[in-house]
Amino acid sequence: MKGARGFQVVSAFEGRGIHLPQRKTGASAGYDIEAAEDVLLLPRGMTLVATGLKAYMQQDEVLYLYIRSGLSVRHQLMLMNNVGVIDADYYDNPENEGHIMVSFWNLGTEPFQVEKGMRIAQGVFMKYLTADADTAGMGEERLGGFGSTGL
Repeated sequence: MKGARGFQVVSAFEGRGIHLPQRKTGASAGYDIEAAEDVLLLPRGMTLVATGLKAYMQQDEVLYLYIRSGLSVRHQLMLMNNVGVIDADYYDNPENEGHIMVSFWNLGTEPFQVEKGMRIAQGVFMKYLTADADTAGMGEERLGGFGSTGL
């Protein structure tokens, strides 16, 4: 059942032991997101890590993705785009069903092994404001997935 906001498993990962994100404490802002499969992050390289998840939310909300601080500090990792932005209309798009991928950059000199089930990112839902005379949403519908709105 879909409500106001939350997470679902994308169809390609159903039955593969994907856990829906949860907050670990009552004061945690972020929902811990796990890797959906084992991936090796090569030194000085960028790698996309599947989560097996999609997120739904209200039209005036966004899901921000941040790296978990322990991974960044202990293993010299960062998100390639620093903060991932998951728009409300990314959910269930025809290209990839809204599958959330986390783009890691390994700044270190050693490979880093991401294991399935490892908590790799945290997602924070937030409302956002728009400018006066904003016309977004009056044009074409999003059809693509990751990076589909262009450069």
